[in-house]
Amino acid sequence: MAKVSTLTWSSFTALFSAQGAYQVGYAWLFGMTLWVTFIGGTIAFKSLPRQQFGALQHRTFPIYFAISIALSSGLLGLWTLSHPVVLTHYLQPSVADVGQAYALAAVVLSQSVNQFLIGPLTSKTMFKRHRLEKEEGKAYNEPGMKALNKTFAQLHGASSLANLTAFLAVLFHGLYIGNVGAGIKSIF
Repeated sequence: MAKVSTLTWSSFTALFSAQGAYQVGYAWLFGMTLWVTFIGGTIAFKSLPRQQFGALQHRTFPIYFAISIALSSGLLGLWTLSHPVVLTHYLQPSVADVGQAYALAAVVLSQSVNQFLIGPLTSKTMFKRHRLEKEEGKAYNEPGMKALNKTFAQLHGASSLANLTAFLAVLFHGLYIGNVGAGIKSIF
């Protein structure tokens, strides 16, 4: 039979721990990454005209990447503090705790590349394309636009690949902590 426990003020305040913060941070990161990658973007793409969709992505992605970088960096820091083997065996990703640190580092790295490199280049290319369509009346499919469209498609593909890498790394980490536990030690 399961043990019945009652909520008290001290049991309530005990919820605010490093382990609790880790779980909430992970849930936030996973949910946000899942939504942006597979749901929100698809809905917006199907619902908005191309230029409005691009403007929306230009506004929302930097915020998404910044939050993703902050959350995954915080998780990586807590993971490393709670699993000192990460620092002593950092070149051995087959050590489970180190492999998990690598997964979190992959999120930080892929989202940082999106935030600081690919994202700005993609936006610059997109707005150049929009400007040519508005100011010069060029059609999206015109020969003069093909090179710009190709560049945009390549940048968009690289951004999608980096974001998918982040999603898969977050999923891998979630499956691990769901089966093994996070083992986050108190830092307060």
